[in-house]
Amino acid sequence: MSHQPIRLSGFERMFAGDPDPWRTFVDRDEAVKRRAIMHALGAAPWGRVLELAAGNGSNSVALAAHALRLDATEATEAGTALVRKALAGHGPRARAIRLAVPASFPRPRYDAVVVAEMLYYLSAHAMRRTARDVARALRPGGVLVLAHHRIDFHDFAQHAAGLQETFLRATGCIWRVRRVRRTGRWSVLSCTRLG
Repeated sequence: MSHQPIRLSGFERMFAGDPDPWRTFVDRDEAVKRRAIMHALGAAPWGRVLELAAGNGSNSVALAAHALRLDATEATEAGTALVRKALAGHGPRARAIRLAVPASFPRPRYDAVVVAEMLYYLSAHAMRRTARDVARALRPGGVLVLAHHRIDFHDFAQHAAGLQETFLRATGCIWRVRRVRRTGRWSVLSCTRLG
């Protein structure tokens, strides 16, 4: 790819300058994607949910409404502050945590993990490590939701096409995969961990 992948410092500047740089709180297509993510999790209430790369918390608010416990993680300081503000009305069961993957997760075990719009910003090595970390943390029978673009943008570190499937293979787990929604731009998968 002939471009310059964005680094955490770039995301930090972006969130510091605009609390909703991708209009995720107001864009119609983002609302459709968010509904697909919620549908991919299955019937609520959900137990312990881990959200990686929560951004500004636009998905976190929807997740918190149906999760018994939500750990919404974000790698940037400015983004974590936005997620904390978004979750302010949800009490102690939903928390914003600063965490840059790959890293140890806040809890050892989760019932569901949501990864949206993150994988192509990671190097291939960091993505493989994160895949193994997710596999360790997600309980058997738990649900992994992947929601990502299918087209490339100039700031990606990896190509988008096939990346969700590559991530699943890197976990080393067996999955039952259901495509919840696919558009010309993005895809949402619901992946149940088997065995």
